[in-house]
Amino acid sequence: MTNDPQVLAQAIVAAHASRFGETAPASAAPVFSSDDAVYRGAKQGCARLGFIEVDAECLAQAWHAQTQRTGHFDARAWPESPVDFGLRAFPPASRDDAFPPCPPRLGLYAVLPDAAWVGRMARAGVPTVQLRFKSSDAQAVSREVRAAVDAVRGTDALLFINDHWRAAIEAGAYGLHLGQEDLDALAPGDLQALRASGLRLGLSTHGYAEMVRADAVGPSYIAMGAVYPTTLKQMATAPQGVARLAAYARLLRGYPQVGIGGIDAARLPEVLATGVGSVAVVRALVADPDPEAAAARLIAAVEAGTLA
Repeated sequence: MTNDPQVLAQAIVAAHASRFGETAPASAAPVFSSDDAVYRGAKQGCARLGFIEVDAECLAQAWHAQTQRTGHFDARAWPESPVDFGLRAFPPASRDDAFPPCPPRLGLYAVLPDAAWVGRMARAGVPTVQLRFKSSDAQAVSREVRAAVDAVRGTDALLFINDHWRAAIEAGAYGLHLGQEDLDALAPGDLQALRASGLRLGLSTHGYAEMVRADAVGPSYIAMGAVYPTTLKQMATAPQGVARLAAYARLLRGYPQVGIGGIDAARLPEVLATGVGSVAVVRALVADPDPEAAAARLIAAVEAGTLA
């Protein structure tokens, strides 16, 4: 094996550019945390494949660990072993501090703006629903969360509450969904309260570094995106695309996984082909003139895609 990082970087790019694409080398010199040739070559190569700094660093460390573990460098072997990323024991549900498990395949996952929509889609047979209610009024939040919990009673839908964790605990919701910024805002005591509550926890991720951070918490599921461009939320990272989603799914195969971001009926098959067991949709339901009919079509498509 050569010890020239540039040669190693070029080998990685040559092996994976057809999947991930290639960008021009960054104008600024990369920041390295090690003199190891594999690490340096991998970081340069992953940066040229379009991975942002924190993800290129994460991948470079994993490639170094993989090379140490296997005893040789292979540019074709994209890192996908949890141990090489420093992830904790798999399967994650076996950990003593893991959040309660949820179904390994959450199916169609509808992200909805209010309790009325939650009830409507739960009655339409959507297996997993999320209340994403945006308000700074604590009383309004509490009322809406309680209404959403009431709205799914008598259905088979699993209800996750976005962000409002105290209200979710008080109302007895099935689960909670947090973004990375929401997770960062939790005090240690808050996380302990969440664990003690029995809530299932889902976490959003947008790349390798955030997946590693999410794994440390032992959530019930991990959401990965945005897969495609979306106008519904300002994203700090570029769309991930299905090639990256497939790589993420292989790394996190011990978790229930949700693909999210810009997914519609036309894009559903290629998303499900990555191996994720759930697809989150927003506009594909709430913007459709017949949401119930749209739900039926999407449910059938997800079930067909996950059984294939």
